[in-house]
Amino acid sequence: MEKKSFTFEEIKQKLVNYCVYQDRCHYEVEQKMKEFLLIDEAKEEIMLYLLQENYLNEERFTRSYIRGKFYIKHWGKTKIKIHLKQKQVPEKLINVCFDEIDENDYKKTIRKIYEDYYSKQKGLKEYQRKSKTIKYLMSRGFEYEKINDIFE
Repeated sequence: MEKKSFTFEEIKQKLVNYCVYQDRCHYEVEQKMKEFLLIDEAKEEIMLYLLQENYLNEERFTRSYIRGKFYIKHWGKTKIKIHLKQKQVPEKLINVCFDEIDENDYKKTIRKIYEDYYSKQKGLKEYQRKSKTIKYLMSRGFEYEKINDIFE
């Protein structure tokens, strides 16, 4: 299969479209650039252009990622942080952007997931149901301390 070759402007436009479609982080854009065999100078020029024109904004990406994963997928902070680190987002930025999650919403979400999952556990002893539910919440990325706060 032949690789289609693009001009510099076409590649730049493709990357603009890639960033406009959905917020992206630097790592995702760099991965996308690997599809187009670009020299380093061209990559730098495109990155600079995307940053200057505000198509690429790491903080905006991080904030929207956190909102989406929490409010839509109901992930906990631990899981969100791990996934953002895999996308090479700086930890300092991740911690600053966690203010996107309202603390009351966070507690309500833990409680709701806990109650839903707990009620589905049939034929187990009380402590087994509780332990299984806590493990489930932790696998969703919620912190053990926050889960425990629900019971107090």
